Amino acid sequence: MTLRFAYNTNGAANHRLDDALQLIKAAGYDGVALTLDIHHLDPFAENWSAEAGRVASLLERLELACVIETGARFLLDPTAKHEPTLVTADAAGRARRVGFLKRACEIGAMLSAEAVSFWAGVPKPGVDREEAKGWLRDGLTEVAAFANQAGVVPCLEPEPGMLIETLDDYATLAIPGLKLALDTGHCLVTGEREPAAAVREFADRIGTVAIEDMKRGSHIHLPFGEGDMDVPGVLEALEEVGYGKLICVELSRESHRADVMIPQALDYLRTCRRPGPVVAAGQETRRQL
Repeated sequence: MTLRFAYNTNGAANHRLDDALQLIKAAGYDGVALTLDIHHLDPFAENWSAEAGRVASLLERLELACVIETGARFLLDPTAKHEPTLVTADAAGRARRVGFLKRACEIGAMLSAEAVSFWAGVPKPGVDREEAKGWLRDGLTEVAAFANQAGVVPCLEPEPGMLIETLDDYATLAIPGLKLALDTGHCLVTGEREPAAAVREFADRIGTVAIEDMKRGSHIHLPFGEGDMDVPGVLEALEEVGYGKLICVELSRESHRADVMIPQALDYLRTCRRPGPVVAAGQETRRQL
């Protein structure tokens, strides 16, 4: 089977959305992982619905499929990164996160997205973790039900350091309709499983996949060839399980050279299993920030 690749717009944060989409298309990707943000289809803008319709039309013209990502840093609170979350002690804050995720699902439906990806959050010091799990289950159940009604696939991404950190944490939730957003690099950070083994074990529950390089134990998204990821092994596992959805490259620290990294990352993915040496995507001379 032919694997399908996308590039996450959080790695093109210095580009206008339209320009980023054009770069992604020109490089030869099959789709885009669209991180909703203040400058990339702001879900809280007054004209969000019209903008979503415009972007949907652009994606259709470019023949790009998409996944909706919700990891923008300061979209909900300009004073606190990634806050509020589904495990924030303040009920109004949790409701704001739920509302955002529902809006992401609405946008996902308008863009015919393959999936909408989100995460749990980090409980603040002093928050009882069992109580936080209750808040989380309530929020996830509400969002998953809304997503399924809207016709999009809700996917929870285990994140290092968050309340749902590992694949086992995800599995214990058993929320109806909630699929797994598998970031293969996170397996190297937590050390829970080899990424290829995770693909095979959770194949029937995966709703979307992210890929990048990472070093073991270090949660830093790296260009291919700069970490410990067995990228060919992961791609082989995805082929083995018949994974046909987008595989999303997430290089969130590379926006300053997105013009270089967008095509180089795809070239690496397409050539890393061929005989002979492969030039790592991060080995060109780095330009100044």
